[in-house]
Amino acid sequence: MDILIPDWAGAPASVGALSTTRTGGFSRVPYDDGADGGGLNLGIHVGDDPVAVARNRALLRNLLPSEPAWLTQVHGTTVLDAADVMSAMQTEAPGAAAPQADASIATRPGVVCVVQTADCLPVLFCDVNGRVVGAAHAGWRGLVSGVLEQTVSRMRDAGAGEILAWLGPAIGPDSFEVGQDVFDAFAGSDATLISAFKPIAGQEKYLADIYTLARMRLAGSGVTQVHGGGLCTVKEARRFYSYRRDRFTGRMASLIWLKQPV
Repeated sequence: MDILIPDWAGAPASVGALSTTRTGGFSRVPYDDGADGGGLNLGIHVGDDPVAVARNRALLRNLLPSEPAWLTQVHGTTVLDAADVMSAMQTEAPGAAAPQADASIATRPGVVCVVQTADCLPVLFCDVNGRVVGAAHAGWRGLVSGVLEQTVSRMRDAGAGEILAWLGPAIGPDSFEVGQDVFDAFAGSDATLISAFKPIAGQEKYLADIYTLARMRLAGSGVTQVHGGGLCTVKEARRFYSYRRDRFTGRMASLIWLKQPV
């Protein structure tokens, strides 16, 4: 398994976090690793063999203190407490759908926040005192609607102090072609955000920098210690799933938790 570990200076030792790639699992074409090997698809909703996905999730589970608090992501701004998600999972009938939300937070050690992506931006959060962590799924709809701000707000309500953020693998600024509707949505919410868009000559289209958009939205919430960014899921086909590139593809996961006290 090819695992990314957030490189965020200042994160407390009590925080565990990682982001998966497409390699090291059991999924076959088109959910494979891009090199005729097994892919680590973690999405149960993309048409992959459920047995392969279950085996992939079992591999991931071996790296975690507990089963992740899986969400049904809908490109919204709802933020749940991951402990509540876990409680619901234990009482629901087998096979029940995960709750709809695009972010979660945790204050209890061993509870794992998780989001899935395949071009959208995963953002992991922790406070410098190691009291609260969070994870958010930020596609362009979530970004413009305020999913990052909502996650930060919920973390502060839960007792977070200064908050750090890490931007996981997402579609890069040279690959994220968007239409006038996306440009107008961001410009209408905050005119300063237009600096993250580059017009494409001769077309009513733009190249959008999702990493810059996230940093600007986070700065507006007072989160200025932002790490990560710079990867491109579209260009790195041998490492990352990309919906924009392949359409039929798997999902990666970004996860964060508070470690159990020693």
